[in-house]
Amino acid sequence: MKRILGLIALFCCMNIYAAEIRITPDSSLTDAVRKAREMKRLGKATEVTIRLQAGTYFLYEPLRLRPEDSGLTIEATDAVVSGGMKITNWKRQGKLMVADVPDFNGRPIDFRQLWVNGKKAIRARDVSNFEQMNRIRTYDKKNHILWVSKKAVEKILNAPYAEMVLHEMWCTSNLRIKSITLQGDSAAVRFHQPEARLQFEHPWPSPMTPDTKHPSPFYLTNAKELLDEPGEWYHDIREHKVYYMPRAGETIREAIVPVVETLVEFIGTAEHPVRNITMKGLRFSHTTWMRPSVKGHVPLQAGMYLVEAYKLRPQIDRPNNHKLDNQGWLGRADAAVELRYTEDCNFDGCRFEHLGGSGLDYVVACRSGTTTNCTFTDIAMNGYVCGSFSPEGLETHLPYQPADFREVCTGQIVEQSEFYDVSNEDWGCVAICAGYVSGITIAHNTIHDVSYTGISLGWGWNRDLVCMKDNKVHANLIYNYANHMYDCAGIYTLGNQPGTLISENVVRDIATPSYVHDPNHWFYLYTDEGSSNITLRDNWTPSDKFLKNANGPGNVWENNGPMVSDSIKNNAGIRP
Repeated sequence: MKRILGLIALFCCMNIYAAEIRITPDSSLTDAVRKAREMKRLGKATEVTIRLQAGTYFLYEPLRLRPEDSGLTIEATDAVVSGGMKITNWKRQGKLMVADVPDFNGRPIDFRQLWVNGKKAIRARDVSNFEQMNRIRTYDKKNHILWVSKKAVEKILNAPYAEMVLHEMWCTSNLRIKSITLQGDSAAVRFHQPEARLQFEHPWPSPMTPDTKHPSPFYLTNAKELLDEPGEWYHDIREHKVYYMPRAGETIREAIVPVVETLVEFIGTAEHPVRNITMKGLRFSHTTWMRPSVKGHVPLQAGMYLVEAYKLRPQIDRPNNHKLDNQGWLGRADAAVELRYTEDCNFDGCRFEHLGGSGLDYVVACRSGTTTNCTFTDIAMNGYVCGSFSPEGLETHLPYQPADFREVCTGQIVEQSEFYDVSNEDWGCVAICAGYVSGITIAHNTIHDVSYTGISLGWGWNRDLVCMKDNKVHANLIYNYANHMYDCAGIYTLGNQPGTLISENVVRDIATPSYVHDPNHWFYLYTDEGSSNITLRDNWTPSDKFLKNANGPGNVWENNGPMVSDSIKNNAGIRP
């Protein structure tokens, strides 16, 4: 039975009436929020705290917070808000464990992640070591065929839902395999729509072919035939069964699959934003993102996926910018927590982990809001996301200057937080990803063990004046980045950002995967296309390996490199 344990009025003075609602894991979070909403509506309280007792709170749909919930605090110690479902009754089948996958909320389910005993299992793939990935042979854009060696695909010739994950310069594509045709020692691989069209029509990023020194690698996944290593799993969607190969000495105590894509949604309007909601000490876990399973996933950059893209002939002349050779329109992956039209909505001491999409996303029209003392780990895509990455109706290279500035995410702070093992599925994602933002502060965070760039700031590949300004990236510690992708940096920028300051950060220790497209094309600091009116000052790096690519005017570089003082170097990252 769902129940709310108690309601305690704490104090009333100066016309502030505070109350507390305590709930247990067998309670409904939605019911508790509604009770708090009614208390405020009826004048019984002006501030309400919902306190979660320890345990796991499973959701079947997102918890939605609205303008009527403004002033709410949701607080916990050791409480997990989960979008998962437990898989039980495992049985031995040779080297494998197998379990039936029950319906969820009245329907069969599919999923792209599995966590066993709190650890992410590996979706069955053809290589256990990414250094051993196969390489492509020929890339036939006209006929939408990718040629690979026959040996690379022999195991999956009869696999109904196999996927290819293709490495492309600064992104990876998830491509659902439609057919494989053998010809001599080669194989022609064709893909389903829409990703087949997108993959072969979009020019950037592109796979590297054998006529280069570093042809693009790929790995194959989602086939039972590939289930041959401890820690791997496969979901047979037709038979509603999941197979898992235990690690040495492992007993399955708990297995969770994700069934929800977003756990919490803040939903306001421009005229009536959601205000002053704080979440403290919560753990957000067990989400998925299913679009790659039904439409594939072909990103442009930072996980922002293409919905239409093609090359331009002749190129477009752009005053104040170089000619444009392609067009693209974008979509955005789901996140565990998403905010739209908010003011001063904060996260303190929260943990974002075991997530199949992104972590925390201030999507649009968010003012202020602090993320502090949080941890982001075991996340498939981006960790912290903020601001627009071109509205879906705006071609992504056009400048974004909305008529209503309220659309712009303004004044966010992310500080004193740790990011690691982020972007562990979509290798082209980043730890902190800020697009068209104004007045954001990214300070004293520690970022390590990520697949690509540490902090990405800006969007648009355009030096025209847009809505970005007065951003600050200060005293962050970034190391062990670029575990899978190059054309990257510890800190990376795009676009015209007057008043933006990047200062006193430490970037060091880049990873060295052998399969990147260009082993020299990596940087500590990287101001990319259109970057303008940005000051980079007193950033410590082991050398001056920086890139200034197609920049606009007004950038200032002062005292960056190994000469920066030890006091600045020692101050970066999370402070005690």
